[in-house]
Amino acid sequence: MDHIVLAAAEGETHSPVLPVWSEVILALIVFAILYVLMRKFVVPSFEKTFAERTQAIEGGLSAAESKQAEADAKLAELEKQLADARHEAARIREEAREQGAGIIAEMREQAQAESTRIVEHGKTQIEAERQQAVTSLRAEVGALATGLAGRIVGESLDDEARQSRVVDRFLSELETQNGTTSGSVN
Repeated sequence: MDHIVLAAAEGETHSPVLPVWSEVILALIVFAILYVLMRKFVVPSFEKTFAERTQAIEGGLSAAESKQAEADAKLAELEKQLADARHEAARIREEAREQGAGIIAEMREQAQAESTRIVEHGKTQIEAERQQAVTSLRAEVGALATGLAGRIVGESLDDEARQSRVVDRFLSELETQNGTTSGSVN
């Protein structure tokens, strides 16, 4: 080193290939100070930030996993509820179909009963009207027959008992004649 210092003092120029040892030592001291400062102040801050980010990411992942598990559970529950609702709807449709068939059968029975009642009522009414017509015809035929018989006989048949006997005998003879005529036609 004395050689370099002497060479510098004598005006010799320094070789660019050989380092200047004082600059090297000064650079090492500055590097050591910077290293210590970085190690003491900056690196712990970076480590803390990295740890926080790692925890946040891991927490986010675990929260996402738990949310995914909850979503899967809710989806399974909703699918089960949907299947139950479909089953219930099918059961209700089947019950409605059965009730509809029962109502139709009941309405048919009621319609049949009403039809039978109407037919029976009609038959009864027709029979009553026929009886009324027969009675009315008997009275008219009796009056005509009595009047005609009175003219033929030449005496009055106004006596009601006599008139009734004559009319009854006349109608029974007519019925006998109609019965034998219609019986012989068949």
